[in-house]
Amino acid sequence: MDQLDQRAELGEFLRSRRARLRPSDVGLPEYGRHRRVPGLRREELAQLAGVSVAYYTRLEQGHGQNVSAEVLDAIARALRLDGTETAHLTHLARPRPRRQRAKQYRAEHVRPELRTLMDAMDGVPAYLLGRRQDVIGWNRLAAAVFGDFGLLPPQERNLVRLVFLDPAAAELYAEWDCLACRVVSGLRMYAGEHPDDEQLSALVGELSVKNEEFRRLWAAHTLADNKTHGVKNLRHPLVGELSLSFETLALPGDSAQVLVTYHAEPGSPSQDALRMLASWSAPDAPGAPGAPASPTSPSSSSSAADGATA
Repeated sequence: MDQLDQRAELGEFLRSRRARLRPSDVGLPEYGRHRRVPGLRREELAQLAGVSVAYYTRLEQGHGQNVSAEVLDAIARALRLDGTETAHLTHLARPRPRRQRAKQYRAEHVRPELRTLMDAMDGVPAYLLGRRQDVIGWNRLAAAVFGDFGLLPPQERNLVRLVFLDPAAAELYAEWDCLACRVVSGLRMYAGEHPDDEQLSALVGELSVKNEEFRRLWAAHTLADNKTHGVKNLRHPLVGELSLSFETLALPGDSAQVLVTYHAEPGSPSQDALRMLASWSAPDAPGAPGAPASPTSPSSSSSAADGATA
């Protein structure tokens, strides 16, 4: 597919959120024991939102244009949407003019200053994510913890792709299910703002064909509270269990790049394990038995020269 059909996406999103509500959830009487469709009927939702059934039906069919902010707020309240879902609804129903979205989706690059910063983060695994959750830069310790992204073809250095298509991910991430929901949610939010990103469409198409769980989460319009900080529990093949706190830092400007860093509690077994991995991945270290070779440079990044797609 060349682009995501934003009108179809709007209709699917509204139907998915309407289907999860019962009349009793919104204070409406529930007549009859058998309903042909799950959730609220269109007329019930329209009544709650204060719009006509015909108008709401047009929205679900993707024919609504110039929807006012007031109507969207009313529909969001009727559907019991949270802040993340409401923002996504707004992006779908009120897309930016095409002239504001017409810029080329060029390959993303890592600024030299950011590369130096990641290299200087002694004992801190760090990587840089691009607009589609492409891994475009990382330091040596991140490669030791999460796997050497440099061993992958540039087009496969994508966090969502790795979570769903790399069997090692299910072994590494103790809470794989939660991570899967979060990365799909992030991709959904990006898709709502950038439906004309053809590389995004290609990624969604590939994952939908190759992974049933991704296909299910994507079809359900999964949206989660995308945490900017928290804890990830890992099962590392060399050092065992790791409990690492993470911080996600959005970079200023319009690049949409985010820097993700990890650290262990001081004095914890996880900190000892990180130190061990850092010593094995040092430039002159022989490395751990059975471990893949470390990158030859302190940090790595994808670029136009190596075929990066971002």
